[in-house]
Amino acid sequence: MQKVNRTSVMEFVLLGFSHFHKFQNFLFWAVLLAYITCVLGNITILLLVRSESSLHTPMYFFISTFTVLEIMFVSVTVPKLLALLIQTTKTISFIGCFTQLYMFNALGETECFLLSLMVFDRYLAINNPLRYSTIMNTRFCHELAFMPWILGLVISLFPIIKTFLLDFCGPNEIDHFFCDLAPLQNLACSDPFLSNIVTIVAACFSIVLPFFAIVGFYSHIIYTVLKIKSKEGKMKAFSTCSSHLIVASLFFGSAIIVYVKPKGSHYDKFLALTYTVVTPLLNPFIYTLRNREVRNAFRRVTRQVIMLPQCLHSTQSYQQ
Repeated sequence: MQKVNRTSVMEFVLLGFSHFHKFQNFLFWAVLLAYITCVLGNITILLLVRSESSLHTPMYFFISTFTVLEIMFVSVTVPKLLALLIQTTKTISFIGCFTQLYMFNALGETECFLLSLMVFDRYLAINNPLRYSTIMNTRFCHELAFMPWILGLVISLFPIIKTFLLDFCGPNEIDHFFCDLAPLQNLACSDPFLSNIVTIVAACFSIVLPFFAIVGFYSHIIYTVLKIKSKEGKMKAFSTCSSHLIVASLFFGSAIIVYVKPKGSHYDKFLALTYTVVTPLLNPFIYTLRNREVRNAFRRVTRQVIMLPQCLHSTQSYQQ
């Protein structure tokens, strides 16, 4: 006997943080400021890497790729969160919900793979410094940067499709500020067991495996760095990895808690704020304030911008 789809839900209601009525305005302005800062910060890093020849290295190529991904990642959820905080209507269409769900998971998984790829780059630079420039040529860098996008877009399809095929006949209220797998699976009228299993397997491939890859690479990096005799050499090696280590720790810490056991709880949306708002906000500052090369490049560009009106004025005076 064929299974008849009993989905009758045409839209979902995103409850967001509606329980915190007194803090709606504060949350709106805080999230808006964080979003603007995140986008402008990542655009600044992207333009800085493109304009400064000293930053035309594989490490900064991957960082610039990461900034583009980060802008897309926050733009999938944060604008909807801002709308929820100021609008009385908190609905999202059925198709719109699953579109947001796919984009969020695809970009999130892409970020996981890209973070592991970035530490692989640091691993080669520290463990094979003589062959590094030969191995990490422009073509190989572009091929490596393309892989996380393919993996993220493909792997995320499986739990999304499995969840989409569940029956949704009501209720339709999602205790979250965006459409996520666990809250949707909990609303299904049909048994979400297989959908949960597929979600856990996908999370293991796209979150747990990259996490262990990062741990493995950093173990080798630390072992290599500890063998360096000079203190300056050790500090220089560690400084190239510290920014990435902080970013990866913040992102993977919260993502593993939420997605490896996707049962869904009231606290998931607060954890989600960590990797959808807080971590993207901190990333531009981590990559600039803790990185001497970026700071120096930023100072040079700032000086050039300040000196530009004076140069134009001098040119005009000379022509006259």
